[in-house]
Amino acid sequence: MTEVTMTVNGKSVSRAVRGNELLVEFLREQLRLTGTHVGCDTSQCGACNVHVNGEVVKACTMFAAEAQGAEVTTIEGMANADGSLSTIQQAFQDHHGLQCGFCTPGMVMSAAALLKDNPKPSEAEVRHHLQGNICRCTGYHNIVKAIMAASGQDVGAIAAE
Repeated sequence: MTEVTMTVNGKSVSRAVRGNELLVEFLREQLRLTGTHVGCDTSQCGACNVHVNGEVVKACTMFAAEAQGAEVTTIEGMANADGSLSTIQQAFQDHHGLQCGFCTPGMVMSAAALLKDNPKPSEAEVRHHLQGNICRCTGYHNIVKAIMAASGQDVGAIAAE
């Protein structure tokens, strides 16, 4: 066991971890932050996306010990300080960017990273950015619409697919 200290959603945490303990396991099992989902366990679906030092990381591909000293943000850390939904989360709700909801935390985390780097992405840029996220329910149309709405763009002209 190795002692690991990191900041998760703005709070310092220290825990003993196994050498092979994945970050997603640490978040879900040790910290009980179950919004980070385990989808494929093979780094294909993006359901486990979190931010580590401001970058999107698939938490099923990173050992918890590798996050030593890191700043980690999960979907639980995306809400506003008063507990209300962030702009991105609200846009997903307003534009029906979710169906079963399983992929939604990873999609929101990917969207936040995209909008940080590209505040006004085109529809094509949003679709390209989401290639590492799999959604089996929505067909992606409303997810793309939600992300563009969160960027402040008019989404009325986006045709339904």
